[in-house]
Amino acid sequence: MRLTCSDVRLTSLAASIALLSCAAFGAGVALLPVADIPLGGNTTRLDYTSLDADRHLLFIAHLGDSAVVVFDTQARRVVARVANVSKVHGVLAIPPLRRVYASATGTNEVVAIDADSWQIIARVPAGVYPDGMAYAPEVRKLYVSDEHGNTETVIDVERNVRVATIPLGGEVGNSQYDAASKHVFANVQTAGDLVEIDPVTDKVVGRTPLPGAKRNHGLLIDAERQLAFIACEDNAKLLVLDLRTRKTMASFSTGRDPDVLAFDPGLGLLYVASESGNTALFGFEAGKVVKAGETFSGPHAHVVAVDPRTHDVYFPLMNLDGATALRIVRPGS
Repeated sequence: MRLTCSDVRLTSLAASIALLSCAAFGAGVALLPVADIPLGGNTTRLDYTSLDADRHLLFIAHLGDSAVVVFDTQARRVVARVANVSKVHGVLAIPPLRRVYASATGTNEVVAIDADSWQIIARVPAGVYPDGMAYAPEVRKLYVSDEHGNTETVIDVERNVRVATIPLGGEVGNSQYDAASKHVFANVQTAGDLVEIDPVTDKVVGRTPLPGAKRNHGLLIDAERQLAFIACEDNAKLLVLDLRTRKTMASFSTGRDPDVLAFDPGLGLLYVASESGNTALFGFEAGKVVKAGETFSGPHAHVVAVDPRTHDVYFPLMNLDGATALRIVRPGS
């Protein structure tokens, strides 16, 4: 019997074997179950993640517990839990600084965490509702989406102080750094725009309308191909924007309420996770973006991370059979 991705719903790792193997890129690649690892804490919302591949550490925002969970991807266990990060949404590891930043929406600040001692070393005011973050290494600045404040907060990471507030003209979705242009891009989700910021001047230098976007929140930039992948919450769409021409190349359907995106450059696979638990997969064929499949990854699996070295894919789940868990899968044949 050949299953389709709508035939099965996950409640455990065993049930995922039939389901995940139906998510194909072409006809010969499937997402194979690896493990479900307990994360501890309460069965409350989990949010963004950030991976330090060199140290094999995955940082997970446990929003409902106001804590940053540190997961060792090699040992496959939780090694630390940083508390007192109120309603943490975003988390970003910056390996050269041996530091992790987290947006504490409950106290409207960004928290700096030492990545060796796991101690909080600084707290910086970050607007009204700090969320996603991007780091511009050349100027050593952190850019924080102030979702409800309609601005981008700029933090100097050498001094851990706010140095600028950039008005963006609407609610701000995710922010991303583009290594090719050395600029920062941010979604303005209530205007349907993608804004470009020059980190040297902290000025808006471009604004691209996104036809067909309804609340463009999720964002990922492929610097090598100069593509921006934009996930739109209200109409469950993925837009592919050519950053050279500023034209939308393609539009695809995703799971309901798409949120976090992750890209595996070695395999050329893009993962778009959604609040519905469905993950849409995309790849490249003859230079074009193609949809490779869609699968149910777990209850409320709206966050996804990928290790570019091992190709393992991670889904933090707030309630899997009554406990938090990190679901690990891997592309295979």
